[in-house]
Amino acid sequence: MHVALRPRSGCLVLCLCLSVLTLLLQSLWVPTEITSDEPAGRSPEEQGQRGLGFRRLALRLEALSTQVQRLSKERDVTQLTRDDLSLLLHSFRQDQQGVVRLVERELKRVSQRLDHLSRHHYHHQTNTPTPHEDLRPHTAKGPSEKCEVPVDPAYPLCAEKVEFLRARWQADPCYAFYGVDGTICSILAYLSQIEDFCPPRHGRNNPAVPWHRKNHSYTERAEIHTTLAPLYAVLRNSTGPAMNFIRSRVERMSDRWIQAGLWMRQGRNKTVTSQMRVLLYPGALTGSVGQRFEALVKRGGPLGELVQWADLSACLTILGHNLTFSTSQQQLHGLIGAAPGRGSCPIQRPLTFDLIYTDYHGLSHLQGAMGLAFLHYKCRFRILDSFGTEPAFNLGSYARNRGYQTLWGSWGLQPLQYMTMFPHTPDNSFLGFVSEELAREGAREEELEPESYRKERIAVVYGKQDYMWQGKSEYVGLINEELETHATVYQPAGHTSNLPSFIRNHGMLTQEDFLHLLRRAKVFVGLGFPYEGPAPIEAIALGCVFLQPRFDPPHSSDNNDFYKGKPTTRQISSQHPYAESFIGKPHVWTVDMTNKTNVREAVRAILHTEVKPFTPQEFKCEGMLERVHSYITHQKFCTESTPTWPPESALRIHLGPLGQSCANVCRQSSHVCEPALFHHLNTPAAFTRLGISCSSTGQEANHLFPSYSPWGRHCGLQQEPLLFSCAGSDSSHRRLCPCRAHLPGQVALCPDCL
Repeated sequence: MHVALRPRSGCLVLCLCLSVLTLLLQSLWVPTEITSDEPAGRSPEEQGQRGLGFRRLALRLEALSTQVQRLSKERDVTQLTRDDLSLLLHSFRQDQQGVVRLVERELKRVSQRLDHLSRHHYHHQTNTPTPHEDLRPHTAKGPSEKCEVPVDPAYPLCAEKVEFLRARWQADPCYAFYGVDGTICSILAYLSQIEDFCPPRHGRNNPAVPWHRKNHSYTERAEIHTTLAPLYAVLRNSTGPAMNFIRSRVERMSDRWIQAGLWMRQGRNKTVTSQMRVLLYPGALTGSVGQRFEALVKRGGPLGELVQWADLSACLTILGHNLTFSTSQQQLHGLIGAAPGRGSCPIQRPLTFDLIYTDYHGLSHLQGAMGLAFLHYKCRFRILDSFGTEPAFNLGSYARNRGYQTLWGSWGLQPLQYMTMFPHTPDNSFLGFVSEELAREGAREEELEPESYRKERIAVVYGKQDYMWQGKSEYVGLINEELETHATVYQPAGHTSNLPSFIRNHGMLTQEDFLHLLRRAKVFVGLGFPYEGPAPIEAIALGCVFLQPRFDPPHSSDNNDFYKGKPTTRQISSQHPYAESFIGKPHVWTVDMTNKTNVREAVRAILHTEVKPFTPQEFKCEGMLERVHSYITHQKFCTESTPTWPPESALRIHLGPLGQSCANVCRQSSHVCEPALFHHLNTPAAFTRLGISCSSTGQEANHLFPSYSPWGRHCGLQQEPLLFSCAGSDSSHRRLCPCRAHLPGQVALCPDCL
């Protein structure tokens, strides 16, 4: 029986058929472009080449289905006859290979008709904001110009990207902003002039895409400043508890920074640096995450990150760089020139910042606003990352395949672009902070009389929130046997204190009052948490002894909720490993807090020991200025050439034992592992120099390479430079390690580095 179909009914039947076939094909392929774990705007080339045939057909069908539904509501599509529908339905009954061939051929004929209708329909609907004239792609001038997808081996992804945009150009307003209206001509113009996936149109010049153009050379020299006035102007417009903390800290320490600037002018590091345009964007202070962080600041929450942002901003200002500070995601979009929309498209202009310091939250915001430009400019990012990111977690494909994938990591940056609070992860750059001290009223530390260090018989406990004290009453009670014990725990109004009755709690103190309390105290007591904060360094700088618990077994992502999911395999042996390893006795005592005898003996020994204030050079203003200046001058991540800093003269080659990381191997010889020197070892000649005879040599992307395996005498070389790792270890490999010496009190720099 034959049923007569009206044009509008025919459209609906066709739409239903297309939808069914689209769902069938999409069950065989989920487009990688829209999976949640991939960045917006990333090209198909970076996301894989699987299932191209199904991919193109499914996208085409989805596009046609959308167009048929939309256009059928606006006007009668009389061109679609019953014969057209019968032919399509007949083709659907063929075998799978025949379906693909016939559907593609027939739908191409239908789509050509729809293109003409779509152009007419779109111009009556759109009211999207438009970019500046020189950013809008030049498209066809009228319906007489035919646009066909070019076949050019130099642009292998062109056809696929065209199909993707035909289906999804309305998913993000940025495409319409750049002139895409769903037609082949507008899509080809966009893909050739904005994203560079398709070749230039015939007869048209195609300069570099607008966000690729190089900025004019910026040759002004960075001169050491002896004032923080430019920074005060930058911070003046930001408000809230976190920004108030940053501003207050900068003001309190301004005299020390200015004196350190004068020291830099006369110092040994005379390298001239161009003035950099620098954006500081702490993503953790923006949006809903920022609101939660602000609330924690008011209740004694973590301040370590704020300390770093304050000190970094002061450091860059003294070094003479041009600083912008933002805690607004909306402002960020304006600063980088983001296109209106959801971040699928590239930015509108070349990035005007030479360096962007941010955190993991901010990195995600940048990715969501820059489209393809994120990959182009990622070499300019520096990530403040307190606990470090090891190379095995950093490279996304490797992390997924080898079981290192976490909520963090997988950004594919150079590992040295991550900047840590302490030098615990040599694969990353140690940024650090400055230990805040009370003003010494004109006297230098070495000029103070011994009486100036005299302490009262009191202890201050490190833990500003109730939960940190749980299960610690007996341990704190042992200390209270010898010392009057004080606390600075936040207590909300009407809240009953859970602290032991013998504790003298001061509540939340200002930073100045807290430092005055530490100045009086003999001992600063760690409870085991928070991990690796700045407070113990500041307490030691004020003459306190830091008493902290030892962790046995060490804490790690395998057994500790705090480290679980963090992109590191570190084994944390105590609350503050830096203080334990780099400072040690008499300033730092590490005890088993479940062993009463051990705790009592440590406290008595501390009481009989006179300890002077001590600050490592790397936690002074001078040390941070020297370190950051060296990074800005020498770390070149936007070039393909191999690193030249530190120089090869600093290299000391070590072959580690089985199961040892290069970080441990170098530390045992009083050196540090230097990942920038790995490329000097990544040759067969390096094994020969150490007297190793390799029966076989191979290259592989493996974070344990270069290394030697005694079983089979195999020598492994690194294939992927992003996987050079000081942290990697395995019981079947002896790591080939690039070690170097370091300056006294300045782990980040070697004698040959300045």
